[in-house]
Amino acid sequence: MAVFKSTLQQATAPETAPRSVEQFSAPIPRPAAEKTVKEQRKSATESVVGARRIRARELAPFSRQLSAMLLAGMPLVQALDALQDQTGDKHFQLVIAGLKNYLQAGASFSESLQHYPSVFDTLYVNMIKAGESGGKLGETAGRLAGFLENSARLNRKVKSAMSYPVVVLFIAISIAVAMILFIVPVFAGMFADFGAKLPGPTQFMVDLSTTLRKYGIFVLAGLVTGALFYRKWKQTPTGAHKVATLFLNFPVIGELNRKVATSRFARTFAQLLKSGVPILQAMDIVSRATGNKVFETVILEARATVERGEPLSNALVKYPCFPKLLVHMLAAGEKTGKIDEMMQNIADFYDDEVDVMLDGLTALIEPLLMIFLGVVIGSIVISMFLPIFKMGEIVGGG
Repeated sequence: MAVFKSTLQQATAPETAPRSVEQFSAPIPRPAAEKTVKEQRKSATESVVGARRIRARELAPFSRQLSAMLLAGMPLVQALDALQDQTGDKHFQLVIAGLKNYLQAGASFSESLQHYPSVFDTLYVNMIKAGESGGKLGETAGRLAGFLENSARLNRKVKSAMSYPVVVLFIAISIAVAMILFIVPVFAGMFADFGAKLPGPTQFMVDLSTTLRKYGIFVLAGLVTGALFYRKWKQTPTGAHKVATLFLNFPVIGELNRKVATSRFARTFAQLLKSGVPILQAMDIVSRATGNKVFETVILEARATVERGEPLSNALVKYPCFPKLLVHMLAAGEKTGKIDEMMQNIADFYDDEVDVMLDGLTALIEPLLMIFLGVVIGSIVISMFLPIFKMGEIVGGG
């Protein structure tokens, strides 16, 4: 009994020994729900299967429908429920289900989007975050939908115009290689029976055919290795900058690239400012949205100038990659406080310029490609039939 009283007194006596600093600074255990959210934030940044296809096909309609539902007064989780049922992409359904889980665990919508960076990029997340803080999430989602639709339309036009010549060139080269490898040897065997000297063009084709048949596998391996090396080098900062500089200085194509990058810059910048994103943060985001390393470098350098208190137009006027028209309209927007409207107008103007330029290039490239195809195939055919035209001289031994 005495032992029990002593133990009870020790347990109920006030603690007189001072605690150490480590004890005071020890982390306080958090509720299980908070731990779950934190663990989810760390673990949910994995890539999504089919993310590129989701961005290209699903993200714009998702944003448009989300905007309509939110503006109609539907709660966010309920809107995501409806969108999950509507989408036909099973991978995107999993993404939307994940977003709902994060929202129900206490995260904001912008925080939830950050867990899927392969689907929702920095631009998307920051615009949603600005819309949340301003209480205009529905309007912001609608602006995002319009931005994504315009960007996709521009990309489709450029890819469509550029893919045509690439396909024709590939067909021309494939036909030429097939003729050299399989048809020229037949003629070469026939000419060898004549025992006479072949004309120069014919002999060149025969030698080329022999070389490709012997060493073609090494040539192909060298081309594949070179392509892989180029792709790897292009992904480095130095390589990406040099390739971007080359394409900007290319005749005709350089002007097209400059207008496309300018349109992307202006449209993205306008949408970010309309959504309430601070200008310095907007410049960080828009530098990566132009798709051109030269523009990215220039925008980040201009950002440092703006950070020192100078107007953005004063910073961009130093760089020749930005058109003078954009700089002048930007300066006017800074004076009137309507930079977003001016940038939107600039984007629309350069979209029209790109359309006109692509139509002109397509009309010019078509006959040039037909001429190229005719010259390549015609040269092979003529060089093979040239000895037949001089059959009497060849049979007679020269």
